Amino acid sequence: MENINPSDLNFSDKAINHFLSSLESRGKGAGIQIGVKKAGCSGYEYFFDFVDSIDAKNIVFEKNGCKIYVDKTSFDFLKGSLVDYSEDGLNKGIKFVNPNAKAVCGCGESFTI
Repeated sequence: MENINPSDLNFSDKAINHFLSSLESRGKGAGIQIGVKKAGCSGYEYFFDFVDSIDAKNIVFEKNGCKIYVDKTSFDFLKGSLVDYSEDGLNKGIKFVNPNAKAVCGCGESFTI
């Protein structure tokens, strides 16, 4: 069981290993950016991207040598969340356990605050 800090953004070891593997496969990058944007059928959706140039305004999390960059607005939506990686049959990928989400759409791609 992962320890969750409700005032922080939390990452499972599986998620960090996935990010590290993705960075290694890409061959370059300072880390991973995660965030929230207005989109999807429920209002907001999560996004991921590689970071090549660092924005000093981002909040930086580091775990097991992996740097995760989050903008301040997204952090407000994500605070207290656990970023996990799951494999369920053919479905695999990053999953958010977000206590701030009031509802999640049927596809699991977007959420409502």
